[in-house]
Amino acid sequence: MAGDFDPSLDFLTAPALAGLSATLGSIPGLTEAEARLICRRTAEALEETVRLKVNRVLLLELNAARISGRLTAETPQLRWQEWKATAATPEFWLSLTGHYPTMLSRLGTLIDNRCAAAVELARRFAADRAALTTLPGGLRGELVGVDFGAGDSHRGGHSVAVLHGSQGKVVYKPRSLAVDEALARLIDRLAPQLPAGSRIRVPDVLIRQGYGWAEHIQHRYCADETELRSFYRGVGHWLALMRLIGGSDLHMENLIAAGPAPVVVDCETLFTPHVPAKPSGYGNAVDQATDLLSGSVLRTGLLPGRGVSLAWRGVDMSAVGGLPGQQPYTQVPVVVDAGTDVARLGMERVELGAVSNHPSPDPILVHYWDLVLSGFTELVEHLDMLDRRGELAGLLTDFADRQIRVVLRATEAYAELARMLWHPASLHDEPTARGKAAGLLAQHAENLPGAPSNPEVIDAEVAELLVGDIPFFATTPARGRLDGPGGTSYGDEQDLIADALRRWRDRDAALDREVIRSALVSAYLNEGWMPANKRMTVPLIRHQDLERRRRRITAGIARSMLDTAVRGDDGTVTWTAPVLTSDGWFVQSLSPDVYGGAYGVAITLAAYVSETGQGRADEVPGLDGLLADLLHTIRLAEERDAEARRTGPRRRPATPGGYVGIGSQIWSWLLLRRLGTVGSEEAVARAGALAGQLPEAVAADGVYDLLTGMAGAIVPLLRLSEQTGDQQWSTQADRIGERLLSLAHIDDRGARWPSTAFPQGLGGVSHGATGIAWALARLADSATAGAADFRALADRAFLYEESLYDPAEKGWRDLRETDDHRVTSSAWCHGAAGIGLVAADRLAREGDPRWADVLRRAAASSWSRGIGWNHTLCHGDLGTWEIVRRAIDVGVGPEELTPEYLAAYMIGSMDEHGPVSGLSRDAFSPGLMPGVGGMLYQLLRLHPDTSLPSILLPDPEN
Repeated sequence: MAGDFDPSLDFLTAPALAGLSATLGSIPGLTEAEARLICRRTAEALEETVRLKVNRVLLLELNAARISGRLTAETPQLRWQEWKATAATPEFWLSLTGHYPTMLSRLGTLIDNRCAAAVELARRFAADRAALTTLPGGLRGELVGVDFGAGDSHRGGHSVAVLHGSQGKVVYKPRSLAVDEALARLIDRLAPQLPAGSRIRVPDVLIRQGYGWAEHIQHRYCADETELRSFYRGVGHWLALMRLIGGSDLHMENLIAAGPAPVVVDCETLFTPHVPAKPSGYGNAVDQATDLLSGSVLRTGLLPGRGVSLAWRGVDMSAVGGLPGQQPYTQVPVVVDAGTDVARLGMERVELGAVSNHPSPDPILVHYWDLVLSGFTELVEHLDMLDRRGELAGLLTDFADRQIRVVLRATEAYAELARMLWHPASLHDEPTARGKAAGLLAQHAENLPGAPSNPEVIDAEVAELLVGDIPFFATTPARGRLDGPGGTSYGDEQDLIADALRRWRDRDAALDREVIRSALVSAYLNEGWMPANKRMTVPLIRHQDLERRRRRITAGIARSMLDTAVRGDDGTVTWTAPVLTSDGWFVQSLSPDVYGGAYGVAITLAAYVSETGQGRADEVPGLDGLLADLLHTIRLAEERDAEARRTGPRRRPATPGGYVGIGSQIWSWLLLRRLGTVGSEEAVARAGALAGQLPEAVAADGVYDLLTGMAGAIVPLLRLSEQTGDQQWSTQADRIGERLLSLAHIDDRGARWPSTAFPQGLGGVSHGATGIAWALARLADSATAGAADFRALADRAFLYEESLYDPAEKGWRDLRETDDHRVTSSAWCHGAAGIGLVAADRLAREGDPRWADVLRRAAASSWSRGIGWNHTLCHGDLGTWEIVRRAIDVGVGPEELTPEYLAAYMIGSMDEHGPVSGLSRDAFSPGLMPGVGGMLYQLLRLHPDTSLPSILLPDPEN
């Protein structure tokens, strides 16, 4: 907790630190200077820890003293000094026990534990110091530095520490390092089969009873391309090895880039038990997909993935992810107006700092993804060969009796709960707080496979959190049953090595490879990210047999969607894919939205079935059944969510957006009705039920945009109002417009909408001014009471977008990039294609020639810069096709382009390259905007007689 807020804690810590000093001074083999150093560094670490626990109480007491008039000095600064002097007295701290009965005793336990842990470290160092020189770069000479808090504290205040000598460093770990030794031996036995120069390794260790010392690994960036290639090949080797031995929890702090070697520095979580997914209520297909992913290579933690807990939502903590510039900003608590008597708790927006898992200052992960996959494949093939020869099982027997850790709940979840338990309200009424914490852990266990639900274990977990420790569960692979906090036990006896071998032999090898490809997307935040800097070659333009070729390509994509589906025995269906949510990308079963989720896939399948019925597409057997199963799955999910809202605990509202969120679901049902897939009565009933959730979603929205924010719900609401004749929906759209009026930042450049993610505001359709302006303009078209205000604000936002046009670059600037790296974008999501489509829509509705000029420039930019990267709608050729086609239709298209040439180009490109996704060229996504679903949809629209509407604006009647 940042801020200059430092009332004395001497009453709490001084007695324990005096005892620590005396004890340290009596340890044989420890010099006087070393004893003082350990004591001082313990005191500093303790000061920080205790402040984090008590600052909220102290701020509350400060404000109570001010409000009650107990502070009489003339200025806020002098009154702060007056209170600070009072807070330094024993009487002050003792007086708190009336309101916070257990606070002092809990702090006393925490302080005593940390001091006892420091004494234990000191005794162990003094006993082992001579042997520490045997470790590479090991500590020699006088102890000159100690860094406490290199990890969480466990089991009585013990934590990892780094010790610095006058020469060298070592890492102290208060746990058995026998498993590290076994892993090093296994790597040594496999190393001769790996390519030269791509050695993976773990630190050398010195094993003692119940603790150990490890080599300190120094982070170093790779010196050249050869080292970078070796590093990423090594990542692939780690993925294969950890897939075999059940490695998990390998987050960014557990892997260090030491030049060409990716070094796993904390390998205690091996042979992690696999627990099948619990029934979710969303259908067997979703549960099956979840179980497949949780048992795949994704479980290692090495691959990119986004956090879901409150403090870490959207954060990528993976060992090869966490890319600079691709992490969301987080909020940290700070003391506002510190040094005055009005000091209070606030939140500060911060960017996550750099860590040591990257091999270069600007890691471009995608450039080396083929090496990760090839490294994975080559070691997998070698391990499979060893298994066929009957040698693999013998390589793992060395692990049988070595202690491992099992992480049953994410550390972030424990940390959030610990913050609650140290809140002033919890300190005031600890029994109630303990009961609430236990209830939350029990609820957590209902949703998380393997998390303990036993009340005795949960109570022990809470007891650890009460004194500042993270609960710790351990076992050996041969035993399996876990030793938990407070002497508890949990789980069944099982042979975890045998289980790991069984899962290795039963694994879905193709799924692992697909997950590796797909997980790349999770390292990148935005839907417009381009994975390669190399265009596809220009296809041979052949006008012959265009219709036959179009039908063949569309049928092939439809069959791929059929073949890759995960089917449940209850008639449900889903796919596993990289999925965009409001928190970033995740590899998971399809989300409930249009962009890359189930609703968008349903639209695609419905369009294909409709076109097949009209004779404009070839029949694909089973596709109509797939559509029926998908609609059943969507209905089941909506009903399950509705029931959870009625009867379950309050949860975070869904986003309101037009592509990711409730708005997208509303217009999906209306479009499915238009396509003849569902009846009018069901479509409007379901759309209305979804619209009823929007007020809460809009109130919680901090994004505002078309893609995930409130602007995306405006036109779906207007269309729902038209189809039902119910004015409540248009009124709701008006209220969103009024909120957008209040949120706009207006200056001489125009109007824009700053948000937490993009504080500078953006242009473009998906997150920026053009998308929001389009929604406001359509709101004004509907002749509402506020039409003039909405139209004026839309015009100001369009003006802002125009200010981003760069005549020299002949395109619109993408403000996600810094001023030092000015770029223009031609994609639908963040550039010319989306801007042009809005211009085409406004031209059709207004007839103002200014829109023809915008459309002309946008089509030219899209055709010259946006073609040849991939085939997606979001940021690829088939999104560009639509704007160029619309420009041609009104006479402002690029010179000499015709609809026939455009069709031949698109079909030729897909003939030559196959469907190419813009996210990960080899990863399959059925999604509408980022995947093959949208490609299929646009190819269907290439037929001259089709009546399929555009889906590049969230309007089912577009």
